Amino acid sequence: MTQAKTLEAPRLYPTLRCKDAEAMIRWLKDVLGFTEYVVYRKDGAVLHAELAIGSSLLMLGPARDDDYGKLVGDPAGRRTDALYLAVDDPDRLHDKAKAAGAKIEMPLHNTDYGSRDFACRDIEGNLWSFGTYWPKVTEKPLPG
Repeated sequence: MTQAKTLEAPRLYPTLRCKDAEAMIRWLKDVLGFTEYVVYRKDGAVLHAELAIGSSLLMLGPARDDDYGKLVGDPAGRRTDALYLAVDDPDRLHDKAKAAGAKIEMPLHNTDYGSRDFACRDIEGNLWSFGTYWPKVTEKPLPG
């Protein structure tokens, strides 16, 4: 009897290449509340890390001049990427990020679709947006 192969749904894992992976790990833990799921090191240097927040994982590693690094591009150049994190208390997180020296790019505000949002840059200049809007594939989307 042949067993049917179980198809699993794709999963999305944002990834970052960092100039200073150790400093980024500390910032993500201290400011945003991530925890270390796993960090692989060699000779004291981060090779690859997976940080958890809620049921989500963020992967990161050092900036490298490898094939993938060439695809990612120069972090100092024009970028269109950003990370969004749904949170329960954006006001508290805003104050914590600001106190940690994060550059606030968009102040706290209420959106016309009912979310409370703000945006800031992390220590390497990546743009993060935070808000109470939490879309789920198991629920109907907001009306367009």
